[in-house]
Amino acid sequence: MASVSMTVNGREVSGDVEGRMLLSSFLRDDLRLTGTHVGCDTSQCGACVVHVNGEAVKACTMFAVEADGAEVATIEGEANADGSLSVIQQAFQDHHGLQCGFCTSGMVMSAAALLKENPKPSETEVREYLEGNICRCTGYHNIVKAIMAASGQDVAAIAAE
Repeated sequence: MASVSMTVNGREVSGDVEGRMLLSSFLRDDLRLTGTHVGCDTSQCGACVVHVNGEAVKACTMFAVEADGAEVATIEGEANADGSLSVIQQAFQDHHGLQCGFCTSGMVMSAAALLKENPKPSETEVREYLEGNICRCTGYHNIVKAIMAASGQDVAAIAAE
C-alpha cells in the first residue's frame, strides 16, 4: 500500500492505495467522483479523461500513485462556482451534444483542454482533437457544434455529415 495526496477539484484529498490502482478507480471508488467513466480500460474510448496538472489525461492509463501531489480536475469540478453549468457544459446541452451521456464527461474534459490550448479551433481541429474519444450515439456532429459554440464561433456553417 502507498499513501497518496492530491488536490481534486480544489479540495485536498488523500488515501491509501495499492500500487496498481488506476487513477480512474481512485476517483470513482475511493472519492466517489463517478462522473469519470470507465469504458474500456485500454485508453481507447476517452470516457475517463480528467486533467492532471492542467493536461488532459486518460485516467484509466495512469496509476493513482503517479498523481501523488498533483492537481486533478474531474467533470464534477467543471461547473461554475454557483453550481450552474460551465460554458462548455451548457453548449453540450444547447446543441444536443449528448445522448446516452456515457462519453459526455470525457468529451467535456477533452473540449476544455482543447479550448485552453486553442480558444478558436476550426471544425477540423476539433474533430482531430477528439480522435481519442469514442461516442457510439451521436455521430459527433452535435459534439463538434457544441465545442465550436463554446468557443464563441458560429455553428450554423458546420456541415451535417
